[in-house]
Amino acid sequence: MAVNVSEATAVDEELVEAWQRLTPQLSSSAPPPTAQELAEIVASPATVLLVARSDDGPILGSLTLVLFRIPTGTRAIIEDVVTDDSARRMGVGSALVTEALAVAEARGCRSVDLTSRPSREAANRLYQELGFKRRETNVYRYSSEA
Repeated sequence: MAVNVSEATAVDEELVEAWQRLTPQLSSSAPPPTAQELAEIVASPATVLLVARSDDGPILGSLTLVLFRIPTGTRAIIEDVVTDDSARRMGVGSALVTEALAVAEARGCRSVDLTSRPSREAANRLYQELGFKRRETNVYRYSSEA
């Protein structure tokens, strides 16, 4: 199966439906984004929403690349990587991450970060196979929803 990855540049019914289907596979607590929320993501200069499909088929996965400028350079973070259960182990995740790395490089990013729960063994193996190195760092999160 050939996997094609492209940037979502407009929000249509297919994109909204895809995120209704994919969100529960990504998070058990987050609701699917609305069409308006997806439009904000697509329109933002700080995010690139990538979608993967086989040939001209339905959306099989997605990834959000966050790009930002700080005093020490342009950075990128990969967020919300999700592959539909029906398309696991078909190269969708690899194609999404590979395209995200190419976009980040083209935009001048010196590094690309991502996080992945240890329980996501297949995803962690994929990231390592694609050249990501595990960093020794502390990750902190502040949440106003204490």
